[in-house]
Amino acid sequence: MKRVLIAGIGNVLLGDDGVGPCVVRQLDSTYSFDEGVELEDLGTPALDFIDHIAGLDALIVVDSVDNGKTPGTITLYRKQDLLKTASSVRMDTHSPAIAESLLAADVFFGMPPREVLLVGITAESYAAGCNLSESVRAAIDSAVQHVLSELARLDILHKKKEASPSNVWWSAVPHPQPA
Repeated sequence: MKRVLIAGIGNVLLGDDGVGPCVVRQLDSTYSFDEGVELEDLGTPALDFIDHIAGLDALIVVDSVDNGKTPGTITLYRKQDLLKTASSVRMDTHSPAIAESLLAADVFFGMPPREVLLVGITAESYAAGCNLSESVRAAIDSAVQHVLSELARLDILHKKKEASPSNVWWSAVPHPQPA
């Protein structure tokens, strides 16, 4: 049995930063997965991220990125991409925690995830509020498909659930619009 973590990273109270947790909740409410696959909303982890990733066969992270591309663009980053930019470039607000945790899992435990994929969704706004921008909201289905494609590449099965009510609690709450 492969140990796989699909992690949504981001703060749901800061606009597009909440896209990672949103995608993970969409996956959780729509699909069931092989034993050994966990889905977690990790919020905004720091170096405690290592506790979640040491010993995994595969890590799939979904997060907003600030990479200068058009908002809603999905960019896939592999382990080597994340490690290459570990100390110099911040692709998102959590890159240091991801890259440093990958390095620490190797150095301290000798057990970094073998496979790593960051599904990065270019953010439009990190303004306070629980709403994703339209461009980022439109990228959710594509991000879900990228995660499912990665699972298929890793020979991990998924099955669509018959009833799939969304469990994205913060998007169901009506939010007052500015006047």
